[in-house]
Amino acid sequence: MARKEFKVAVVGATGAVGNMMVRVLEERAFPVGELTLLASARSVGKKMSFKGSEIPVQELTENSFAGIQVALFSAGGTISKKFAPIAARAGVVVIDNSSAFRMDPTVPLVVPEVNPEAALSHSGIIANPNCSTIQMVVALKPIQDAVGIRRIVVTTFQAVSGTGMKAIEELKVQVADIAAGREPKRQIYPHQIAFNCFPHIGAFLDNGFSEEEMKMDNETRKIFEDPEIKVCATTVRIPVFYGHSESLNIETRKPISASEARKLLGSAPGVKVIDEPASGGYPIPIQAAGTDDTYVGRIRRDPSVENGLAMWVVADNIRKGAASNAVQIAEMLVARGRL
Repeated sequence: MARKEFKVAVVGATGAVGNMMVRVLEERAFPVGELTLLASARSVGKKMSFKGSEIPVQELTENSFAGIQVALFSAGGTISKKFAPIAARAGVVVIDNSSAFRMDPTVPLVVPEVNPEAALSHSGIIANPNCSTIQMVVALKPIQDAVGIRRIVVTTFQAVSGTGMKAIEELKVQVADIAAGREPKRQIYPHQIAFNCFPHIGAFLDNGFSEEEMKMDNETRKIFEDPEIKVCATTVRIPVFYGHSESLNIETRKPISASEARKLLGSAPGVKVIDEPASGGYPIPIQAAGTDDTYVGRIRRDPSVENGLAMWVVADNIRKGAASNAVQIAEMLVARGRL
């Protein structure tokens, strides 16, 4: 029997994540019968490669979704708020990478390794979590299931690709300028990013936390369906192109040893444990870049709190943190006969 194929659209196709969505659809052999690439008017005429063909980019309009069955959105919250409901009303299953619908109680927030069943209750729109949240909950899912988690303290070290193509270019240019003895210019970030870091991702809120930090807080409870988990996040931008890193300190509800946690993580879907620190065996962004796994290492007891564990988690923010997670959701819907 021939495999069913689908008419797929990628909205925001020319951006960093949209571009990766197209690439991941091909790499993972998603059953695309016809691919439509959508972006703003200024991108019309550009062509992108897919399965050996050059596909022209079309302008996103309210009439773009006729005949489309699944649409992967990565064009920002404003575009998603306007066009995702239009697509859903046209019968399209929308998988949205923006923050527009993540905390909407009627929209499932899904990581396939963590809460795949949530996607089955969608009403046309499924939300992709924040990139930093995705890798964290993938790493913590087996521990949450085994002993429960009471509290999470997380510090992230986030690559510039999370801000987009212009941020990648800004880091490249600043490094070149500094190497040549020129004063580095900045346009994207509030401070020089080359050879620097700063704890500022998203606007700061009245409670002293940034938007990025509160995303991790709120999204974690929604994904785990556990309103009692306490989360304290500090998010930091660092001069790395691809791959977010996270330092995690967790307090579990029941005792668990580092060796028990290591064993659980070693058999968890989507997780690779690299934990031989004395010989340099721990996850690093260069290692994670270009892959879809979440890497965990430096697993150890945290002696500062009862039932405490510490670990280090790394993943490619553009792939697992965005594009690959979205495609995995679509794959899961196909496997369940829900697309």
